[in-house]
Amino acid sequence: QVQLVESGGGLVQAGGSLRLSCAVSGRTISTYFMGWFRQAPEKEREFVARISKVVGNTYYGDSVKGRFTISRDDAKNTVYLQMNSLKPDDTAVYYCAATQMPTTTPRLYDYWGQGTQVTVSS
Repeated sequence: QVQLVESGGGLVQAGGSLRLSCAVSGRTISTYFMGWFRQAPEKEREFVARISKVVGNTYYGDSVKGRFTISRDDAKNTVYLQMNSLKPDDTAVYYCAATQMPTTTPRLYDYWGQGTQVTVSS
């Protein structure tokens, strides 16, 4: 059974930074494309970032390019999302997810974490 557990969310002022972590158990992360998504109240789940299985290529949603960085530590089986220059519009629940294909479509991800709340105050 693959389990994903996010941590690192919280309250931060606009312009600040946070680093989210996603600890994975049950399978090694190098066998999956790992993604981050977010969902604000009454909005659809939005793709944030993805890192590939082996080479570690990254891909970002337009709204976070240049501000967020996805990375992974294979030894710790953990994926990270470094978020800089945060804006109030970044406020959402952030989810970590795993898939076998290079996609940004939420329904094509097989495993999900429970989410962590990020709130950016103006």
